[in-house]
Amino acid sequence: MSTVELRKRLIDKIEKTEDKRILEEMFRLLEIETEDIEIYTLNEGQIMAVNEAREQIKNGHFFTKEQVDNEIDEWLKK
Repeated sequence: MSTVELRKRLIDKIEKTEDKRILEEMFRLLEIETEDIEIYTLNEGQIMAVNEAREQIKNGHFFTKEQVDNEIDEWLKK
């Protein structure tokens, strides 16, 4: 289904809907789509840290969830 066809079907459904709650929810969903989304830009230090972390993962230098859970359990026992 093309975007144009989908839009027409939605408009048709909206025109036939009498339930205010449904209309409010549809409006809320459409508002989410139109809100300005701020794109976060990393600084040079953050980019370097991400790249370093990716390299560590690639080289197998990381902890599994199980290892981290065990570390936390040990820490909490102290």
